[in-house]
Amino acid sequence: MRLITVQKVNIVKSVCRTFSLSSRKILYPVTHVIFDMDGVLLDTENIHKKAVSDVVAKFGKIYNLDLRYRVLGAPEIEGAKMVVNELQLDISVNHFIEMVHKIEENLLPHVNILPGVERFLQHLHDHSIPFAIATSSSKESYEIKTSKHKDLFSLFNHVVTGASDAEVKLGKPAPDIFLTCASRFNDKPNPRKCIVFEDSPNGVRGAIAAGMQVVMLPDPLLPKELCTEATIIINSMNDFCPEIFGLPNIEF
Repeated sequence: MRLITVQKVNIVKSVCRTFSLSSRKILYPVTHVIFDMDGVLLDTENIHKKAVSDVVAKFGKIYNLDLRYRVLGAPEIEGAKMVVNELQLDISVNHFIEMVHKIEENLLPHVNILPGVERFLQHLHDHSIPFAIATSSSKESYEIKTSKHKDLFSLFNHVVTGASDAEVKLGKPAPDIFLTCASRFNDKPNPRKCIVFEDSPNGVRGAIAAGMQVVMLPDPLLPKELCTEATIIINSMNDFCPEIFGLPNIEF
């Protein structure tokens, strides 16, 4: 397999936007792209943070950063259990989820696409690069979040909604959802030929466990020590240089 050396990456960086790469990382060319959805394609994380914060505040609690980052990327039910148990909320996990959903249902249908996403997805589509979604959301939640952007999301080869998919036995940071997503491309690529876009440490660990390279778009407040496992780190999809992974380049 052809490797992409750090020296070549440094040349590309001179004409691309800034990204972070460990000098110990070796990049491999890829043929397929897998995206997480929340915090990567859609600006949903702030909505979810507000909803959870509002619910726990009713019990005199605070949704602190440490807890938030451990919940980030986890399946909904597991994240809810963490919040209810660690904050010792006098409420069932299911009732907590219902309260969060009630706040979110008025906001999520209007969620915006994150910067650079639309251009990059259209670029992949124009160059016939297969791409799909691997989200921990349920199918119902996915439909609500994407309702404003149906044309854009119709470009995806397929979508795996982890909370509703029988093949996804374990949620992130387990590799199940990424392996399932890769297996549903028509040509069933080797996981090493897939690159994943993630915003959460849980998602990054799951993709690595699946044998895939990972581009991380972390929350600006996420501690740096929680971002060290990703292949590269970027601030925005506008900063991504596809050619460092052997994909067609984008004209800036």
